[in-house]
Amino acid sequence: MYVLLTQMWWFLQEVEQISEEPEESGGVGLLLPASEELIAGVIAFGIVFFFVWKWAIPALNTALEARQQAINAQLEAAEAAKQEAESLLADYEKQMADAKAEAARLSDEAREAADEVKSGIIDRAETEAEQIKERAQDEIVAERERVAGELRRQVAELSIDVAERVTGLALDDDSQRELVDRYIDELRGMS
Repeated sequence: MYVLLTQMWWFLQEVEQISEEPEESGGVGLLLPASEELIAGVIAFGIVFFFVWKWAIPALNTALEARQQAINAQLEAAEAAKQEAESLLADYEKQMADAKAEAARLSDEAREAADEVKSGIIDRAETEAEQIKERAQDEIVAERERVAGELRRQVAELSIDVAERVTGLALDDDSQRELVDRYIDELRGMS
């Protein structure tokens, strides 16, 4: 401030010297104000400058600093919101990836379970088919034996009837059986 006032004083001194010089050129004196007016203007400017420098500039600086702090706080809040949004996005993407992996795992488990059920059903069906086949073969064998026994009985009766007619005698049970068995063996030997 002191430097500024000193420079203003030197400027005024020079202006005074110019205004006191004879007006040879005629134009310089018209442009410069009277030295009293110039001194009063400089003093008024100094007073206004002092009040502006003392109270207005600090108030303006305070307002600018408050605004700068508000802007910085908003920037920090925006950065924090951005970080939170990025974190939420990363969490969302991770959850989506986990959900896709879980869905794939469940799908694989369901496919494996279905394959196990399918193979179990096929195994049971094959087992049941084999059991049905074995029962049918057992029934066939039993039926064959029953039919063979029935045929023996009929052949035996016919043989006894024929033998009684041929011999004219009645045969007892043991001799009838022996005769029938011998006859059946002979028939087997022919076939």
